[in-house]
Amino acid sequence: MNATPNTLWTVVGYQLRDAVKSRWLLQHTLIYLLVAEGLLLAGGSGERALVSLVNVVLLLVPLGALVFGTMHLYNARDFILLLLTQPVERKSLFGGIYLGLAIPESLGLIVGLVTPFALHGKLSAGVAIELAVLTGLAVLLTCIFTALALLIATHAKDRVRCIGIALGVWLAMAIVYDGMVLLAVNALAEFPIEKPLMALMMVNPVDLARVLLLNLFDAQALMGYTGAVFARFFASPMGFTLVAFSLTAWLLVPFVLTRRAFARKDF
Repeated sequence: MNATPNTLWTVVGYQLRDAVKSRWLLQHTLIYLLVAEGLLLAGGSGERALVSLVNVVLLLVPLGALVFGTMHLYNARDFILLLLTQPVERKSLFGGIYLGLAIPESLGLIVGLVTPFALHGKLSAGVAIELAVLTGLAVLLTCIFTALALLIATHAKDRVRCIGIALGVWLAMAIVYDGMVLLAVNALAEFPIEKPLMALMMVNPVDLARVLLLNLFDAQALMGYTGAVFARFFASPMGFTLVAFSLTAWLLVPFVLTRRAFARKDF
């Protein structure tokens, strides 16, 4: 089937209007706004609030993207079936669904994180740069985990299994992963494991983002063993290049795999 030129952006526009009317976008924005506001009130300075905000954001962003993404695809099945009866290319339809999720989530995230700092006058030059990096990486994680959520929802046969897989992915990447690496490090302490450890870190976008952010904030003491090792490696141009390549791969590979699965799925 031939796609009309504006199919993708028509779907995006519809989903953006739907997101503005629904409560989930407001709730999504309020969560980050309240978290940032609370940390600013508790910490006092913008620098302290940012360091505390890192781990909170790295926990909430993947969880929100996975839950919203999986639930949305199930709730939008009637809409998808209606569009598939029209001369619409599936890849364009998938692109519109993906962007229609990632864009409002990212905008809500940006508004929620930046607004408290602006209202409290905490946006000094240094804090503004660090907040921009934090927000940028959070948006990147939103895009990555939105693609993973759609991949899960495309393959899972029912809603309960879909949500269970999504929560399992979040638990594994955001919480369990670093603990498992630490156990492996303790068990293999007598062996040279720095290079395998670097490879292990490249396969988890949440851990990569955490290390980048805490290294930027000069908070290596909060980074754990994996972050402490990587902090030295990141100082080199090769380290930065590998991290950029890994995050780009995490952005593109799930998107391409999901688009192919969506194109073949029997709705």
